[in-house]
Amino acid sequence: MANIIPFIGLRYNTNKIPNLASVVTPPYDIIDEAAQVRYYAEHPANVIRLELGLEFPNDDENNNRYTRAAEYMQRWIEEDILVYESKPALYFYQQEFNIQGNTVVRNGFICGLKVEAYDKGNILPHEETLSKPKEDRLRLLRATQANFSSIFGLYSDPEKTIDSALQAAISDTSPTSELVDEVGETHRLWVITDNETIRTVVEAIKDKKIFIADGHHRYETALEYAQEMEAKGLPGYDYVMITLVNLYDQGLIILPTHRVVKNLEGFDLEAFRVKLGSYFNVRPFGSADQLSAFLKAMEEQGEDQQVFGMYGQNGVLYILSLRPNVEITQALPNDKSEAWKRLDVAVLDNLVLDHMLGIGASQRKNQEYLAYTKDAQWAVQQVDKGLYQVAFFLNPTRVKEVVDVAQARDKMPQKATYFYPKLLTGLVINHLAKNISG
Repeated sequence: MANIIPFIGLRYNTNKIPNLASVVTPPYDIIDEAAQVRYYAEHPANVIRLELGLEFPNDDENNNRYTRAAEYMQRWIEEDILVYESKPALYFYQQEFNIQGNTVVRNGFICGLKVEAYDKGNILPHEETLSKPKEDRLRLLRATQANFSSIFGLYSDPEKTIDSALQAAISDTSPTSELVDEVGETHRLWVITDNETIRTVVEAIKDKKIFIADGHHRYETALEYAQEMEAKGLPGYDYVMITLVNLYDQGLIILPTHRVVKNLEGFDLEAFRVKLGSYFNVRPFGSADQLSAFLKAMEEQGEDQQVFGMYGQNGVLYILSLRPNVEITQALPNDKSEAWKRLDVAVLDNLVLDHMLGIGASQRKNQEYLAYTKDAQWAVQQVDKGLYQVAFFLNPTRVKEVVDVAQARDKMPQKATYFYPKLLTGLVINHLAKNISG
């Protein structure tokens, strides 16, 4: 059973900041140092100061990025730059974007999700987490008692009961806020305070499992913080802000993450191609100028086979499909589920990169001998320039595959999922202390 609640959101006051695009950012974990500095310069009240503040040489326990975030938030509340909703709400969140020349719309809603241990089976992760990002997020949460960026979750509702209730609530109304971000994507937000709609959604979600798409570190941090506060005799901090999207939403997109390999001593493409033939049907497709058709053919063939692509310094694109009944279990971890073993990326990473090329899990994690990219054209160019020896192309992981792996209580391989587009940070803030006190 998943428990969700409406909450009193904290939002930018458009009377003071009419251009919301100047104060929002992508999620913290895809912001590099250059972007961080750019967002700082964009507006003095940009949410970057709350979510991912700059660090300075003289920072100490009493003055650091976390304490400054708390000070900024309090000051902006006092100055009415940030204002609280008048009552608890759900937030309907619509993103309109372009993918391969097509306009796509993804709908979801923002709410509070009651955090609980994964082993209860109601909240299902699909990624491993690292201790360092969790410590960073925990220090921010302790200092501010707020969620600035939303976790991204999925639920299964083929009848679209929840979508229908939300759409009915916003029909014939204009969004409360709307903006076009720096990459041209449109974000729309509606505030829903209608009690009947909220009741319908809260009840409908109770029999659903929630699959975490993005934000595993933030979820685990929220759980740890809730346990900390409970131990201090302060219950009620056990809800985290999440954006929930129906698995059956047509705008739910996962982009592939391709691999490019370099610095392999003695690598010979022709010998490697022959070696691949022991496990795969290796079919030459054409030259690099046929990349778009190649990716499309790869996707079509991948509907019912484990398939990926390859490009080497001979200028030829290849489609690799796993041979029927070929034995590859020796190259795959014994402790993984059947759902995991059926993933294209599991076969590529373990059989090809590890077993055949010697690029092990720790080296892949640290990006030794390889790099990851979502841009297939860039991968081809790097090989053509001689900067990389070979490129491997993957089909997008299907949403069903992510769900199957999560339901098997397994974790996806590294760089297997990139849900697109990312959720904006700064549209709504969940100030936990306010929602407890009312």
